[in-house]
Amino acid sequence: MASASLQFFAFILALFGVFGDIAATLLPNWKVNADVGSNIITAITQMQGLWMDCTWYSTGMFSCTLKYSILSLPVYIQAARTTMVLSCILSAFGICITTVGMKCTKLGGDSDSKSHACFAGGICFILAGICGLVPTSWYTREIISNFLDQTIPESSKHEPGGAVYTGFISAGFLLIAGVIFCTSCFNKQQGGWIYPPKQHHFPSEEQESNAGYNLKDYV
Repeated sequence: MASASLQFFAFILALFGVFGDIAATLLPNWKVNADVGSNIITAITQMQGLWMDCTWYSTGMFSCTLKYSILSLPVYIQAARTTMVLSCILSAFGICITTVGMKCTKLGGDSDSKSHACFAGGICFILAGICGLVPTSWYTREIISNFLDQTIPESSKHEPGGAVYTGFISAGFLLIAGVIFCTSCFNKQQGGWIYPPKQHHFPSEEQESNAGYNLKDYV
């Protein structure tokens, strides 16, 4: 029962991780630049994401431009696109597989098949967490290096946006969920190895052998 509750908790974490992963992939605020200028009324907030660049004006206007050209983008943005999409796909596969393998569901067949399904889903979550952690770390490193570069003007410097933090948290949720699923299945298999099934003895055969021995004594 405790293992089933732990798997359910890991499944909830994985759901939050999947939704956060998708949101971080689509949000345009991976890096943000707030240019207040001399007048706060004309303040402009520029946001750059993986798929579009957006500009928000203090007057309420909001405009976005899609990044159609792939080859013109920096390498870290191209890598972030690929790995974040891969993370979303792997986490979605993990949700489907662990739904079949969880103890609280009636799918997946016998206990061994459900255990293998949970282990495969946990591996998918771990890989999805790694794929989500790599681009967010690389993207943050590029933002910090550009921010500390003295040759870049202040108007062109950016700070990490909300999508980066969402990606970090989602990757952490996926990694924790994957470790819990894999550990629960491993503990179950290890328990089976430590305590092997008992061998059943058949008393009828022993009684027959003892009866034959007693008859020989009287001959």
